[in-house]
Amino acid sequence: MKIAISAQGSSLQSPLDPRFGRAAGFVIMDGQTGAHEYRDNAQNLNLPQGAGIQAAMHVKDAGVEAVITGHVGPKAFAALSKGNITVYYTELPTVEAAYAAFTRGELIPAQDADKQGHW
Repeated sequence: MKIAISAQGSSLQSPLDPRFGRAAGFVIMDGQTGAHEYRDNAQNLNLPQGAGIQAAMHVKDAGVEAVITGHVGPKAFAALSKGNITVYYTELPTVEAAYAAFTRGELIPAQDADKQGHW
């Protein structure tokens, strides 16, 4: 399973980026091997709208099955759900801490967006 973690940088020690659609990028973790790669999200940072939907397509193209982030709006959540990608919310400080919590089964799948409208 591949997991996308919204991140402010490319390393495991990078701070978790709390905004999914406008995250600086995503650290994509391979749940079987522990290997990771970074996917930049710069193309979506300044979009006037639709950043969450575009970010959802971006992580889907990477083959992920789960997203760990701080917050997701309704359109992005719908796009992720349609792509069979499970969302997990966390306020943990780093990519590494979020991934560790996920692997220990401490994160609960989200049932809905936790932000409303364009934010």
